[in-house]
This record gives sequence, C-alpha cells and structure tokens, in this order.
Amino acid sequence: MGAVDQAATGGHLERYDQALARDPMSAFGLVHGWMRTDWRALFAELRERRPIFVTPAFTVVTRFADVTEVLTRDEVFSVRAFAPRLDAALGGPFMLGRDATAMNWRDKGLMQVMLDPRDVAGVRELAGRATDEILDAAWPQGRVEAVHSLFRRVALEVCARYFGFPGPDPQTLSHWTRAIINDSFANFLGDPHIQAASVRAGSEMMAYAGERLAAYRSALRAGRDLPDDVLARLARTTLPAGIGMDDERILINMAGLPLGFVESAPGAMTEAVEQLLLRPRVLARAVEAARDPALFDPYVWEALRFNPFFKLLPRLCERDHVLAAGTSRSTMIPAGTFVLAAPASAMFDADVLEQPEEFRTDRPGHHRLFFGHGHHACLGVHPARAVICEVVRRLLLRGVHPLPPPDGQVVRADGIFPDRFVLGLGEGPGQGHGEPEGQEGRR
Repeated sequence: MGAVDQAATGGHLERYDQALARDPMSAFGLVHGWMRTDWRALFAELRERRPIFVTPAFTVVTRFADVTEVLTRDEVFSVRAFAPRLDAALGGPFMLGRDATAMNWRDKGLMQVMLDPRDVAGVRELAGRATDEILDAAWPQGRVEAVHSLFRRVALEVCARYFGFPGPDPQTLSHWTRAIINDSFANFLGDPHIQAASVRAGSEMMAYAGERLAAYRSALRAGRDLPDDVLARLARTTLPAGIGMDDERILINMAGLPLGFVESAPGAMTEAVEQLLLRPRVLARAVEAARDPALFDPYVWEALRFNPFFKLLPRLCERDHVLAAGTSRSTMIPAGTFVLAAPASAMFDADVLEQPEEFRTDRPGHHRLFFGHGHHACLGVHPARAVICEVVRRLLLRGVHPLPPPDGQVVRADGIFPDRFVLGLGEGPGQGHGEPEGQEGRR
C-alpha cells in the first residue's frame, strides 16, 4: 500500500491512540518503529491529520513552514541536547552543540573561510578520480560493494586530501567517526557502552589532530611547503589573540569536518542510488544526463528526497512557544519539549511542492532541506554536494544495476547507517554493456 493510501486509512494514528491509552511505552515503540520502516506513510498521515504531533516523549513537526520555523528560531528551539555527548567526545565545546553564541559565530565564520566555495571544482575532480580508480579495480568482478568499498572510501579520501585529516589510516578514522556519531545521534536510550566508545574514539581522534597540527607547524618553521588543504590553511593562519581562537578551538572545529562528512555523505549516496535503481525509467534518463553534471545533479537530489539520510533534526524548546501561530494548526510547545523537526516530511508537503509524489528534477533548490536550514545549516554544503553527486554520476556511467537479494539490499548498522550494498557493474538484465547509450528500456 502506498503512502497516500495508508494515510487515507488513518491506521497509524488510530493504532497510536489505542496504544497510548493502554501502554504509553508501547505507543512510543510504535512511532519509533514506523519512523524507521514506514516513515513516508506515517508522515503523510501526520501532515494531513495531526501536522504537529504531540506525544508524551516528544513532538514531531511535519509541515514545511513549521519545520523551517523550528530550524530558524534557534533562540527558541536549541541544539543544546547535542552538547553533552559531543563535548565529552571532543574534550571541549563544539559549535554543533551551541546556538547563537559568540563562540558559535566565531568558529563557524572561521571554518566558512577555510572551506572556500571556490574549492568545489577541485574537490569534485578529486572525488571523481577516486571513484574511477575504485571502479576500475572492481570492474573485472562485475560488482562492487558500494558502501565501504566505494562511498566511504571516497569520503575518507576527501578527508585526507582536502581536509588534511587522513587519520592514522582510513579504517581508524572511519571507526572514530562512526563511534562518535552513533552515540551523538543514534544512541536514543543512552547506552553507557556506546557513550564510552564515543569518548574513547574522540580522545584518540583529538590526540591525532593535535599531532597533525603540530607536524604542519613544524614544517612551516622549517620552511617546507604544505599542501593546500583545510588543516594547512588553519596552520598558516595567524589570528588575533583577543578573539579566543586557541589551538583547542582549531582542533575541535577541524575534527568536526570528518564527523560531519564520513557518515552523512556515504549515507546520502547509498539512499540516492537505491532510489534511482527502484525507478528504471528515471535511471535511464539519469544515465543519459550523466554526461553533463549540471543536468545530472538534480536527479541525485530528487532521488534523495524519497529517502533522505537525515529524516529528523532534534531540537529542545527553551521557552513556551506558539508554533504555526495564526494558522489552524497553531500549537503551544511548552518549554522543555523535545522537538523532532522532520525535513523528510516537509519535502513532501503539497502546500509547498507541486505533485510531491512525482519524481521531478525541476524543483527549486530552496525546497531541499538535506543540509539543514537556518543557523545550523551544514558548513560543508558546497564540497559535500559536489562529492555526493560526482560519485553517483561516475557510478551510473559504469552501467550500475541491482543484484538479486540478499546482495542487492541495503544492510544497515544500528538500523540507521548503511553498511553493505552490493551493486552490479556493466551489462545487467536488459542492458547493454555499461555505456550510457545502452540504458534505454533498462529493466
């Protein structure tokens, strides 16, 4: 049954209300499960019948206007809930766990300068070369395990070559980022073992970052050239003593780059490719468009709309606030409420998007909420967009096709993180030999 059909039945809310009256914890479990396995149907029903969904544990916000209100009113809906776990892992305050503070403004401004949008073409080419090398090696086998062998490897290569943060080795950096992100954004029940693993990984990561920065500065004192990566730019920069940007701040902000990239970029690539493979006619058009990145990129973003990697953005309501004031859905959100803004739902809001259930590449960019919105929109949006699209583009040009289960299914760790996705390369059922010209009538 499709999302619209399920919404019409009202099944989710009736089941929730019945469970809430009988056993509130079981009601929470129902919603938690639906958000992982049936989120489009659930959100469609909520947008129609209960767009600001109040539960004893949290409030879910589903309409586009209300989601953007939550994400732009940082003085009301804060990210304070992120702070304790991120701070514990990184050994000090991180901007992602702070709102409109002087520290956040200063740190964000510095990193925006270092992540120069003019780097995008070079970063895209870097990602493309790395993708081609991996696919060249996989080509004789006619398949590639896309998550770790391709998507994550390219992300780690970007960390090494562009951020200047390769880790002692790619596997160790990958382990660090997963441990910290798992605790900060997926450890809903506060498992102490997951928290301890995050703190341990963060301590090792920060020690490594300090050694890396010291090595760059030593090279500068010796008159040796440094690569033009983000850490080298920070190492070369002399900042006024009075602004409080010491090495701790530099290192914490530097560590934030792989934390924000190594999980989210491969996650987005996986979801986009899976959605394209589910739509053979769309896939054929995307492969044709892949000759021109400007024509191709909208296919990635529209595919990702149907299954965004980040579906919910948590916020904490700091004071009583009337959300959607002046509308029929106006709701008082009490101070202390845990609020889940749902970009995944907002991007299907028919009040904003024409024909939201249709796959359309002509949608305006401001309808896309993949990189957040407002004060905490993604710092690395420019290179991240380029890398995600270029890896998917080069993959599609290799005649990618789905394999029968179980290989062709996305396997997830902790129910969230893509961990395995095996794809066929070259000639597949109903295909030519992997070139764009051979894709018409695919599957």
